[in-house]
Amino acid sequence: MIQSFINDFPKWLKKNLFNTPVNSVISIFILALLWKAIEKIFLWLLVNSVWTGTAATCRQADGFCFPFLFEKVRFIIYGFYPDGQLWRPTLAMLLLFGTLFYSRIPERWTKKLVYTWFGFFTLFFWLMRGGLGLPIVTNDKWGGLPLTLMLATIGIIFSYPLGIVLALLRRSNLKILKTLSVLYIELIRGVPLISVLFMSSVMFPLFLPEGVNFDKLLRAQIAIILFVSAYMAEVIRGGLASIDKGQYEAAHTLGLSYFDTMRLIIVPQAIRIVIPPTVNTAIGMFKDTSLVLIIALFDLLNTTKTALRDPEWLGFSLEAYVFVGLIYFVFCYVMSKYSQGLESEFGMKER
Repeated sequence: MIQSFINDFPKWLKKNLFNTPVNSVISIFILALLWKAIEKIFLWLLVNSVWTGTAATCRQADGFCFPFLFEKVRFIIYGFYPDGQLWRPTLAMLLLFGTLFYSRIPERWTKKLVYTWFGFFTLFFWLMRGGLGLPIVTNDKWGGLPLTLMLATIGIIFSYPLGIVLALLRRSNLKILKTLSVLYIELIRGVPLISVLFMSSVMFPLFLPEGVNFDKLLRAQIAIILFVSAYMAEVIRGGLASIDKGQYEAAHTLGLSYFDTMRLIIVPQAIRIVIPPTVNTAIGMFKDTSLVLIIALFDLLNTTKTALRDPEWLGFSLEAYVFVGLIYFVFCYVMSKYSQGLESEFGMKER
């Protein structure tokens, strides 16, 4: 196998990079730039990096300051969560990863999976908040990666079915339902997420009866779900519009009701078609959870910004953002690769 690669590599270079004089010049220029960039990153990250010492030691060097990460990684990942209870958010995240890994196979998308997720959310909130034998930790101390994962996961899971309902209503023949759906979708898509979060935090409590209040984390989660569902609705509507009318006519000929037609024939096909834009919307939402800072919630990016305010470690923002950027990249890359796997499994991959 290695010998075959060695033999075929020159042919691949000639075919893809050096097939014409112009392409050869462009390829050489780009490869030279990549080499210089890789060399700079290698020297900064490994050769000239500092692995032990203090902030003063790092300021005398030209490389990556690992002592900053060793000092601040606990706060970046967990925020203000009590030190003696860090095993709880750690276990909660492991349970999330395990549930997501179990749910990756389409054959498991049954009612049993719904109960599995219900059990996971119960355990997650019990671990994070406490009670029943665990010390109470109020959600104003939740932060970092567990909060980001919670907001993103719940947002994706609940906004998707709501988006399907909104898309079906927008294509409905009932004028009043169609009008309400259009008004909702266009209104939400016409404003930024930060304004929706601000309304949920500041304006919404003003309309509640005196003495009635919702937790700010719950308000933020609902705002994210309502916001993302409008975008999901348009993604799903695009898939519904691509289904041939003959599918509807065939279902009508078989005597299927509107509900059965959508549930058994139309919606499953539409969902398969719109896998790429759906995942694109989910990735965007995962990154937009950083906007919850507007209502004083500290997600992963905001705990990183807070860690940089320590006077002793001022000036190491590059190390912090490289670290947190790598975390975001890993999660977004995994979602992207998973969507490609689903496309292949459903036979939707481009040939």
